[in-house]
Amino acid sequence: MSGGIRAALCAVVATVGAACAMVPLVDGAGWLVQAAALLAVQAAVGVAVRRFVSARPLATVAEALTGLLLLTLVFARGHAVAGLLPGPAAFEEFSRLLNQGADDIGRYAIPAPASPGIRLMLVGGVLVIGLVVDLLAVAYRSAATAGLPLLALYSVGAGLAQGGRDWLWFLAGAGGYLLLLLAESRERLARHGFGGQAGAEPVAGGPVGGAFADAFGSAFAPGRTGRRIGVLALGVAVAVPAVLPAIGGGLLAPRGRDAGQEREGGTISAVNPLVSLRDSLNQRENRELLRYRTSSEAPQDLYLRIVALDRFDGATWRTSERRVVDVPDRLPAPQGLSPDVRTVRVNTSVAAAEGYGQDYLPLPYPADSVRVSGQWRYEPEGRTLVGDHGQTTRGLRYQVSTLAPQPTAEQLANAPRPPEALHREYTKVPSTLPAVVAERARQVTEGARSDYERAVRLQEWFAVGGGFTYDTDVRTGGDDEAVARFLEEKRGFCVHFSFSMAAMARTLGIPARVAVGFTAGDRQEDGSMSVGSKDAHAWPELYFEGAGWTRFEPTPSRGSRPVYTVEQPAPGASPGAPAPTPDHSAAPRPTPTAGADCPGRPEGGRCPDPSRTGSPTLSSDAPGPDSGVPVVPLVAAGAALLAALLAAPPLLRTRIRARRLGGPEPRTPEEAAGRTLAAWRELLDTAWDYGIPPDAARTPRGAVERIVRDGSLSAGAASAAGRVADAVELALYAPRPALASVPSGEVALVRAGLRAEAGRAARLRAFFAPASLGRSLRGVRLRR
Repeated sequence: MSGGIRAALCAVVATVGAACAMVPLVDGAGWLVQAAALLAVQAAVGVAVRRFVSARPLATVAEALTGLLLLTLVFARGHAVAGLLPGPAAFEEFSRLLNQGADDIGRYAIPAPASPGIRLMLVGGVLVIGLVVDLLAVAYRSAATAGLPLLALYSVGAGLAQGGRDWLWFLAGAGGYLLLLLAESRERLARHGFGGQAGAEPVAGGPVGGAFADAFGSAFAPGRTGRRIGVLALGVAVAVPAVLPAIGGGLLAPRGRDAGQEREGGTISAVNPLVSLRDSLNQRENRELLRYRTSSEAPQDLYLRIVALDRFDGATWRTSERRVVDVPDRLPAPQGLSPDVRTVRVNTSVAAAEGYGQDYLPLPYPADSVRVSGQWRYEPEGRTLVGDHGQTTRGLRYQVSTLAPQPTAEQLANAPRPPEALHREYTKVPSTLPAVVAERARQVTEGARSDYERAVRLQEWFAVGGGFTYDTDVRTGGDDEAVARFLEEKRGFCVHFSFSMAAMARTLGIPARVAVGFTAGDRQEDGSMSVGSKDAHAWPELYFEGAGWTRFEPTPSRGSRPVYTVEQPAPGASPGAPAPTPDHSAAPRPTPTAGADCPGRPEGGRCPDPSRTGSPTLSSDAPGPDSGVPVVPLVAAGAALLAALLAAPPLLRTRIRARRLGGPEPRTPEEAAGRTLAAWRELLDTAWDYGIPPDAARTPRGAVERIVRDGSLSAGAASAAGRVADAVELALYAPRPALASVPSGEVALVRAGLRAEAGRAARLRAFFAPASLGRSLRGVRLRR
């Protein structure tokens, strides 16, 4: 096996080994097999080009074009010319897939599904890194420098993975890099005369060892010490971080928020709404986000819920990773709701503003059915709808039917104990939570006879009697002392009140979580309700068996306290009230939608496959699903880059020729000799460009005779070549240098003769892919 093939093969192995670090990020490893196959084809094209053209940049250009064709064949075949050549439609498809992949990365929890967009990013990234590694390690024989792109590829996966097997991927990447270094060392030894020595110790191991011996030859004998050092260094790098007590974990320690906790697929990842809530509340203008009509007789109690935060780490509340499914025609009954509790069916019709792009669908809780067009997913635990593949609420109209529970204070006070699994999950508090939180909760609720009375006392303490002040300018905090600091300073906004009440409820053994969404908004003259950015809100939900998750309102001067927490009967409601529709004259004018016969199903399509969703935000100016990379500038930039790559070799070759042959007449014999030798190098390189490689063993006359014979030069061109040889011999061997003219004109005649006798393909190759360019650039680099 030649050195170039060996180095290219090892570059592929090293790139695939570093890419193994990305395996934990995506479901399945099929993308890695696909990337390895495409990378092997790309590297094979580079090897083939280098066998015929010595100009290293041309091999890299050929590999880049091959990679683009392969990506087009795999990901945009239906949009390509003849199924292979990328055109504007193919680049538009790439843009769409890249935007989809970027959206999926931001929304899906790890491990994410191998969607077409994510696969394009992964496979394309591996091909690009492989191209850079091949350029450095194979073309420029700098395997050590090639470790930088390999490290970049490994770092992406290692930095995002949350599993406990990261050391396996480190071994794969490090092993590939060591193999690349060994291949380069073998080639260096061979170039300096140490390769292929007689008597080199063969590699044991039967056929497998023989294959390695054929591939790497005797490099295994002189490189044995280097291999031992490399293996020892690798072992130290893996073992030391794992055993030193001063390092918290290391490569062998699992990472993530909960080490060792299994993660389900199709999940919703964590969310921190602190900053977005505060920014929405602090906006100068209360920009309208939603307009709705409802059949509820108490619309002030109709909160529009976005997401529930059920994971408390002592510093903040986040969503747990939950599996999402297709949106059913009829949502399941709310958890824990008993037939003894009165329910009222409320119909609500919502229209979202064009400027409101939210991944989660704001819904009254608990929704019974949802009629909405587009790609939406359903998370059963939190009873939320999540947009899929860029789906947002921007300009959306939808209808919601809610089966609103109307529990009485007596029913909540006599609620039985929740199921053990639910109680255990939703009463967890971290050990880092300051003891003052639980102590203050016991003080506030002292003497209460039930969990319901404790919850009401916490709400009233925050909202009325505790001396708290509503202030949106207070910093949110993000450490384990945040709740304790708020209880001491008694100043904050809805996030502080809801987070603190939910945490204190958990310390009392009451299942609790935090909901994020909007308050009911303001009633308009036409009877509709307008929800603006300043209506963004957070509130605690406490669980009572029989009533399910129940809203409380601890934030002073915000929202409305539920009727079951004050001494008054719950207002009546009409279960049979007709469903209202948004007023077209007053509501925002979103784009009309259709195909709502299947919630979450695109028009004319089927319900989307199970997937994962990410973090919601309360920003009203989130990018829409149609925002993406402009196709025309992308195509223009690609065309300009291709033109620059094609023009670079002839421009460089022309510059080198002008430097060798141009300039004023020499003034000294030494200068004349140097200029003559430069003209001689140009003659040899010109012949090389037309397919006559130089032969260092020949004398100048012998080299000219070969050029005249192989190039089929005419008599005039042959005489000019002979005069160049005479000038070179005079410059090299004369006892005293003479002030002679530089044979630049003779070199030009020889070049014209070679071009006249060459075919069209040879002329194009000499112009766009000059074989001598690689040696010329290498000489410049060595001189520098």
